[in-house]
Amino acid sequence: MKILFASAEVAPFSKAGGLADVMGSLPKYIEKDAEIAIFTPFHGCIDANKYGIKELPNSEMWLTFGNQGHKFRLFMCKLPDTDINVFFIHNDWYYSCFKEVYPRWLDTRYEHERYVAFSLAVMEYAKALNFKADIIHANDWHTAMLPLYLHSNYKFDDFWKDTKSVFEIHNLAYQGIWTKDILDFANMRHDIVFNQWGCEHYGVVNWMKGAINYADRIIAVSPNYAKEILTSEYGEGMDYTLRGAANQGKLIGILNGIDYKVFNPKTDKTIFKNYEAKTAKYKADNKKSLCEKFGLKYNPERPLIGFVSRLVDQKGIDLIRGAEGALQGMNADFVFLGSGNSDYENLFIWLSNNTPNIRCYVGYKAELANLIYAGSDFFLMPSKFEPCGLSQLIAMRYGSLPIVRATGGLEDTICGYPLDNSNGFKFWGYDSGSMVGAINAALNIYKDKYVFDAMRKSAMESDFSWKKSAAKYMAMYRELAGVEGK
Repeated sequence: MKILFASAEVAPFSKAGGLADVMGSLPKYIEKDAEIAIFTPFHGCIDANKYGIKELPNSEMWLTFGNQGHKFRLFMCKLPDTDINVFFIHNDWYYSCFKEVYPRWLDTRYEHERYVAFSLAVMEYAKALNFKADIIHANDWHTAMLPLYLHSNYKFDDFWKDTKSVFEIHNLAYQGIWTKDILDFANMRHDIVFNQWGCEHYGVVNWMKGAINYADRIIAVSPNYAKEILTSEYGEGMDYTLRGAANQGKLIGILNGIDYKVFNPKTDKTIFKNYEAKTAKYKADNKKSLCEKFGLKYNPERPLIGFVSRLVDQKGIDLIRGAEGALQGMNADFVFLGSGNSDYENLFIWLSNNTPNIRCYVGYKAELANLIYAGSDFFLMPSKFEPCGLSQLIAMRYGSLPIVRATGGLEDTICGYPLDNSNGFKFWGYDSGSMVGAINAALNIYKDKYVFDAMRKSAMESDFSWKKSAAKYMAMYRELAGVEGK
């Protein structure tokens, strides 16, 4: 079986969020069962020398969008520690000119052109490479055009006519919406795709709606999120489409995992001192290092709460804003890391400069994020919604107990105190008071070293590796391709 993955980001080459981690990890765990190719844009932030990325011979290809030609080139390397080919689609106008995966302040039309061009280039380069995929696995709106291309432009193409498509929703809030003239740029016929059973949504193009309608399977990144997006509260206007008779049977929820070879406190070279569940006492050395780095006084009796996130509305930053007085008065220290909305960045900078127990770093450094996981006692995730969430899985792996709002994948992965084998703390109401209550419950447990150590052990021994989830993906691929039992 041949599986083609297409994604706007793939770790370790380019990363802005959890999508990159999934695309850099899942293929490793199904490599033995399938021939895999991964396609991603060659962003300007990708270090070609570091990963040995080389241009393929005679790779130049010209594609016409609307009435203008664009030149593409194809580069390749292996996904680290695998034999999986990763193909990088190069274009000076759309990808290599930026040092970010998702550049800020882009013109929306131009942003859509970037991903339309990438998706069509994927189809054409796979054909040129004779990679006749049984399954195309598209991710989020950036590659939602692929199921539409299979349905329209390539429906009667002998090379692609038997290919099935999978569309994975990592975040339903970002759907890819623009005016219908983008279809002319994409070389798609309006009469085929621009209707209520295709990508038309209140008179404009919605790429995600098109992918939901045309894909053979729709995956949500956790079982609970698969249920939530069928409701008006979490459906982001797509709930009625997902509840449609033709679509609800296609929707399944598969919990994402993390790569335990990458996120491993026993071998992680970026933290101050390595440890595992049996030697969790060495977390204290990482806590000292983290406190020193952020200018906090180390006190073993005073808990340290970490936070690593994009600073956007989804992540519950407004709850932190509403509780800033309560946080300042707690017998605990806080370390925040992230970037995004400038209002939230300014909030954290102000708190860091004016509060003795709160520090922040605006931006993102993987090494610093790992030290926060390793050095913190608790990890805060007050998300408004969270399709799956990987940070809580990483935090547990590093022995930092998550404090989460019970939504999406957070509900699926955290067993809240005081249940048996509890590995964290939950709150349900989306308000500052509920969050503060959960934090205070965690601080009280910190005083009871027997219970706290038992919960830490439970968290570190929880299994959220890719092994189980990858088996579910593979079963779904086999069913879709009609190769069960082979």
